[in-house]
Amino acid sequence: MEWPEVPVWPLALGGALLAGLAIAWFAPGAFWLPLAILPAAAILALAAAYPAEATALWLAALATCPEMWLGDLIGHSPDIIGIDKGIGLGLLALCLLRYGARADTFNPGQAFLFMFSTGFMHGVWPGLTVADSVRSLIGSAAPFAFSWSRLSAAWSRRVIGTVILAPFLIIGFGACLAAAGLRPLYSVEDGALRLGASTHPAFLAGFVLISVYALLLEQVRGARGWRLLALGADIVILLATGARAPLGLAMLLILLVAVAVPTPRWRWRSRAGVLLAVAAAPPAAVLAAPFLGFVRLLSLASQGDVTDLSNRTLIWPVYEAAFMRSPWFGWGTGSGKVLVPVGTLLWQLLGTNAAHDEYLRIAVEGGGLGLGLLVLLMALWLRDGMRGMPGAERAVMVLVFLAFAVHSATDNTLIATTASLMFAWISAVFARAEHDAFPRPPREAPLRAPA
Repeated sequence: MEWPEVPVWPLALGGALLAGLAIAWFAPGAFWLPLAILPAAAILALAAAYPAEATALWLAALATCPEMWLGDLIGHSPDIIGIDKGIGLGLLALCLLRYGARADTFNPGQAFLFMFSTGFMHGVWPGLTVADSVRSLIGSAAPFAFSWSRLSAAWSRRVIGTVILAPFLIIGFGACLAAAGLRPLYSVEDGALRLGASTHPAFLAGFVLISVYALLLEQVRGARGWRLLALGADIVILLATGARAPLGLAMLLILLVAVAVPTPRWRWRSRAGVLLAVAAAPPAAVLAAPFLGFVRLLSLASQGDVTDLSNRTLIWPVYEAAFMRSPWFGWGTGSGKVLVPVGTLLWQLLGTNAAHDEYLRIAVEGGGLGLGLLVLLMALWLRDGMRGMPGAERAVMVLVFLAFAVHSATDNTLIATTASLMFAWISAVFARAEHDAFPRPPREAPLRAPA
């Protein structure tokens, strides 16, 4: 006798409802548990079926910086950051199950494991606990983790598209928060306005700079007018954030790609407008400065020495002294967070204990050997990931990594939320290059229950 074929999902739903009723009857105080588990299980099932879309949604949510806008409402910002990273690692696990693992020989995340190990062999900074160091290790290596998975062409498309749209999503979400009276769209600093939306102006500038990277790479793959409009919008947003280094790097990168990266897919005639816009920007800023003094960058242009607005020179000596005490091996991952304890006078003055210089922070945590290993792995990772890319795309990626290296000397590019988008985008670009060079059968169909 053959049993009739019964669909799987009705049985699963019926079982879940029976389990919920049983808990409500025998343990009414714990009824919240199935109420939380059921939606979580449904979300997990959808993410397993559609990992590309799930990753894109996660990156879009991450770009809004929940640790800031949600942290303002409920507190627990460190816990929110941990949840964000945990969701990312969960998505990585789903990608590994769905697409399979791959060897990423030069993955830069391995440098942080080296720093963690040598730190405890050498001795960590006083006050740094094992738990804090492990959390810092996971947080530092997690942005690079997607490169350990084989990634589908759809995954790459979704991630690249999300990175391009991230600044506009942040501003749109920030406008909604402002309309609801939950968070202002702008902040005031030194008498001038800075656009921050749902995040901090410096973070927004970092997301915009990554969007510029992605737009330039896509433009040399195939010119589109809307991408040039998006680049223009990104520059306007950077101007509104008042972040000088990201704006300067974006303008320089656009100029270099437009002038020095030939490709038949982006005709010289369509580049003329880009070059004219970049050339006209400085004189236009000078002319506009008297009328737009409320814009931070234009306001700063009329001031004298403004090289230390974030008081970096007050905290750098602390990091330099720690580095000189252990120049070879450093003090372990996470030591940069405890050099200036929370609540001290210097912390209160700066509002942070971050170095605003990743070379200095990594030198403290991993010493000269750890910093050298990280830089070497980044270079080898780039070389390995560019295999199969056309010459124009390779040139853009080299310029992007050079711009990132410069930006790292002025900001927290490896530990901020922006790192998750930056390196997810790079993983997507490398995966796409691998697909283009070595096509594989697609594995895009959603997972289905067996018949």
